[in-house]
Amino acid sequence: MSTPPRYGDRTRLLIFFVIAFVAPIPLDLGIHRLVAGETGVLTVRAELPARTIVAAFVTLATVVVARLERRSLAEYGMSRRLAGGRLSEGVVWGVLTLSVTPLALAETGHFRIVDVALRGRAALGYALAWATVFLALAIAEEFAFRGYLLAFAARARGFWPAAAILSFSFGIAHVWNPGETVLGLLQVVEIALFFCFTIRRTGTIWFAVGFHAAWDWAQSFLYGTPDSGLLSVGRWLDSVVEGPTWLTGGSAGPEGGVLALASIALAAWLISRRFPTVEYPPRTA
Repeated sequence: MSTPPRYGDRTRLLIFFVIAFVAPIPLDLGIHRLVAGETGVLTVRAELPARTIVAAFVTLATVVVARLERRSLAEYGMSRRLAGGRLSEGVVWGVLTLSVTPLALAETGHFRIVDVALRGRAALGYALAWATVFLALAIAEEFAFRGYLLAFAARARGFWPAAAILSFSFGIAHVWNPGETVLGLLQVVEIALFFCFTIRRTGTIWFAVGFHAAWDWAQSFLYGTPDSGLLSVGRWLDSVVEGPTWLTGGSAGPEGGVLALASIALAAWLISRRFPTVEYPPRTA
């Protein structure tokens, strides 16, 4: 006979929320005030410690509630056995899917590369630094919205109702990003649903983590375009995006245009072919 979980559902949910979302706030604010620089841009100096701390707190929250529920992390889609392979594959898919938008915009004359801003050791250093930042960000956001919370809500309401609720919540969390647009927020909700779909088909969160990190890295560092309205300091390419907001994304960056919406839809279809069966929730749950 299995041992029942400790505390009730609401108490465990509150514990997760406090550790994952509330506890990191003072440290996050303190870091950004300590290393405050230019406004409207992203810097490694500010983002690396801040995102790492948030990722650590969200991971801690997940481990705590897993022990309280007497469940393995694999039941939240966090199987260590699948981590390496699915994370790596997600990275490849993320870079390729993001690349569809600037390359298509280049073909229509709405995207052009002005210069290669970084070379040699500087380029390599910033490439690795931003990869670390965006991996921490992806872990924080995926674990927070599509780890324990997705498993918890799916048990109560079913997978897709839970995915819809959390995806709209994910969109609301991005409302206050500088330069964000309505179409950009729609893309945020779409990609959140897409990440839920990848979890559903791969049986693990790690594909979504890799895709998420690579999407942001390619957009911010590789192509040098705004990410949710913010430019990164230390980007490989200096580029310019010009044209109607509905196409180019405007101040939100290329991810806020219709081409990004289409590229995610295409990726979802391809992934449905790559992973044709439902693997989540895991059979052990």
